[in-house]
Amino acid sequence: MQSPAQGVLPSPPSSLNGHAGEPALDTAQFSAQIAALIANIEKVIVGKTAVVEGALIGLLAGGHVLLEDVPGVGKTMLARSIARSLGVTYKRIQFTPDLLPSDVTGTVVFDQADSNFHFREGPIFAHVVLADEINRASPKTQSSLLECMEENQVTADLKTHPLPSPFFVIATQNPTEYEGVYPLPESQLDRFAMRLAIGYPDANAEKSLMKNQREQHPIETLESVTDVNKVRALQEQVRHIAISDSVYDYILRLANATRTHPALTLGLSPRGALTLARTSQARAALQGRDFVLPDDVKATAAAVMSHRLIPHPEARLSGFSTERLVEELLSSVSIEADQ
Repeated sequence: MQSPAQGVLPSPPSSLNGHAGEPALDTAQFSAQIAALIANIEKVIVGKTAVVEGALIGLLAGGHVLLEDVPGVGKTMLARSIARSLGVTYKRIQFTPDLLPSDVTGTVVFDQADSNFHFREGPIFAHVVLADEINRASPKTQSSLLECMEENQVTADLKTHPLPSPFFVIATQNPTEYEGVYPLPESQLDRFAMRLAIGYPDANAEKSLMKNQREQHPIETLESVTDVNKVRALQEQVRHIAISDSVYDYILRLANATRTHPALTLGLSPRGALTLARTSQARAALQGRDFVLPDDVKATAAAVMSHRLIPHPEARLSGFSTERLVEELLSSVSIEADQ
């Protein structure tokens, strides 16, 4: 286990901070499984370890990830690589202006064979779902994902249909296009645990990318390194990572700082604060620890918070950046409570 960094308040070990009967995290085994996943995904996604880790943190925290970046940097490949590496079912939904909610969730159809109505599942019924170019669909279709992403279920004809477990949505959108798109509303953005950007690869990584795809794309031969049951077990283990009251209080101070900031119309929601705690747990596990440090909160804060903060219109016009605001808050909000 790694020793706590100087200058931060460590959480106590899980044996002291957890509840009786909770399974202890085998940090060595957990780290080995995650390292195998990352190495496998990086056979396709070259030179983007931080992004791969970020996506896995979102998965292990039980959340969903929004990939916002320019075309051609590997957003779709990242989703496919994760699904193949996990050994789970995968569906891709191409969001278009004419896509209907029933095209996503499914519909009730009449079966002449038995003269009954039956629910026909839509492509949302998979472990990993790629919602490609999500902001090209109408708000009505976008809203069909709200129940799916929050409650892991679909309601049709007054009946509830559970989605597979684990259930992980990776949505993509292009931030540079403004015509023919419908910006995601605040309620939809709040459903995404993290917003990530892949970015362009460096010269060496891009050269390796071209060489690796000269004859065949690596995704075609990518094999799984885990399975559904192991993924569920990893998610369960992350829930038992210990968080001390001091770290909870630090998260709340960050949240309250956004809610009272004069440049913001909307600060971090309670769901956002909860997500920040859960992603911090996942990040601690990836670092080989069974307790959360404030450093884990800082490492995931930008990806968790920035897309949830809504600035005033005047602030938008002046070039206000929620990413920069989060950086400023991480520097100004004290880790320790004021005496």
